[in-house]
Amino acid sequence: MLNPIINDAREKMEKTVDFMLKDFGNVRTGRANPGILDSLKVEYYGAQVPLQQIAGIAVVEGRTLEVKPFDKSALGEIEKAVFQANLGVTPQNDGKVIRIAFPQPTAEGRKDLAKNVKKLAEDARVSLRNVRRDANDKIKALGKSKELSEDVVKDGEAQVQKITDAQIKKVDELAAKKEQEVLTL
Repeated sequence: MLNPIINDAREKMEKTVDFMLKDFGNVRTGRANPGILDSLKVEYYGAQVPLQQIAGIAVVEGRTLEVKPFDKSALGEIEKAVFQANLGVTPQNDGKVIRIAFPQPTAEGRKDLAKNVKKLAEDARVSLRNVRRDANDKIKALGKSKELSEDVVKDGEAQVQKITDAQIKKVDELAAKKEQEVLTL
């Protein structure tokens, strides 16, 4: 009775941390990161297609992304999609590839990015606590219906708390690492 609840909570918490990491990938650091373009969809022959499916993306010289479409006819649509994505950068189309240069953020810009990282980490912590609460509610409900003894309920809650503490520690470590990355030149 208890193990499925705990395993479900563990799985949901791991997904929360993975989602936060994906969000961290979208935070600009002054260095080119192909992950910034992960969510970009491009109009290609009447369908919205992820950019990675129609173009190769490479980091050039640290601060520049080079997007090389497999089909040259898609260049205009890729350029348009990058413009519309509001990344704060301007794509440069030379007829063969699109180059996206990422300027070095200012000191104030880096502080804003660090605040954004802290917000994303706090959102993840809140989500982890919500998963903990839901798991504990399920365990308590089983205790009230006499399917589990009081001792088993206490042990279950302790296990859920231990998993929550480990995941929150992981979130804190990842956030500190990303914040350091954002704040350094």
